[in-house]
Amino acid sequence: MNRFNKALSHKTDALLSGIIKTTPNDFKVDEIASFTPSTTGEHVFLQIQKIGENTDWVAGLLAKIAKVRKRDVSYAGMKDRNAVTTQWFSVQMPGREAPDWQPQLPASIKVLQQTRHDRKLRRGASKGNHFSLIIRNLTGDIEQAKKLCETIKTNGVPNYYGEQRFGHDLYNIKSAENWFHTGFKLKSRTKRSLFLSAARSWIFNHILSQRIQQRSWNQAQTGDVFMLNGSQSCFADDGDSNLEARTQQGDIHPTGALWGEGALLTTGDIAILEQNIANNFKHLANGLIKYGLKQERRSLRLIVNEFEYNFKGDKLFLNFSLPTGSFATVVLRELGVFKIRRIS
Repeated sequence: MNRFNKALSHKTDALLSGIIKTTPNDFKVDEIASFTPSTTGEHVFLQIQKIGENTDWVAGLLAKIAKVRKRDVSYAGMKDRNAVTTQWFSVQMPGREAPDWQPQLPASIKVLQQTRHDRKLRRGASKGNHFSLIIRNLTGDIEQAKKLCETIKTNGVPNYYGEQRFGHDLYNIKSAENWFHTGFKLKSRTKRSLFLSAARSWIFNHILSQRIQQRSWNQAQTGDVFMLNGSQSCFADDGDSNLEARTQQGDIHPTGALWGEGALLTTGDIAILEQNIANNFKHLANGLIKYGLKQERRSLRLIVNEFEYNFKGDKLFLNFSLPTGSFATVVLRELGVFKIRRIS
């Protein structure tokens, strides 16, 4: 078991084992846009398919072709490098014609659509992502796995941040700890964001893990703060007798703290639980406050939309959609242990 899994108490007995990402085509991700381009404006919008390429590297290549600063190229979110992914980029080019992109791009990058918009593409500006995955060399308890798939379809999964958020061997957490401890000036805005996000996500994951130990991650508890399904809107426990029923129906979800400056919105035992977890990682919690992050909330439960599964021989085919900010790897984590073995 890797250090990420060791750090969390919750891990179901692995029903399945297999291999993922044998080829990039085994892991497909399509961004679900939350906007309709206006077709006019100073920002060129490009829908791009990339295979085996890093999102930030693609942004840099687009900047070079357009002869603009890299910060003039934006995207809604990072996409897995070892996959076939589609996503939107925006390039700020006021008063200029867009270049002929495709001849200057490698074969691994294709421009699917081009249009214009009056605003830049901002981080998080998508509804989510649709995933099409193939797991090969599958072994394990297939019948129990089918039952678990039905449970996932109905009840969702714990809304962990995936281990890729923390870097190889928790590199991003170690870097955040070092940054917070020494206070050295971090010039890279990308690294700054990466390390802050990792630290915040680490505390949240441990709050969620504790709630799972208590079997309350998907149950309404006195003092909870709830999030409306399909929204970021939150409200505190007001004593309404319908809260538990609404939670069971999936209308609302209990939340966990995304640490930062300000008072916890939770009360009672739930607030004590969250504060104790933050105290266990005081160096991270204090660093988040020092660098200006504010208290926010994240749902403890992840609803897996359009979930479809098909067991065929020694392969499992999965199709599902997730809202922005969630991770396909946490869905896979519920089903089993899958190794990455890339052969092409």
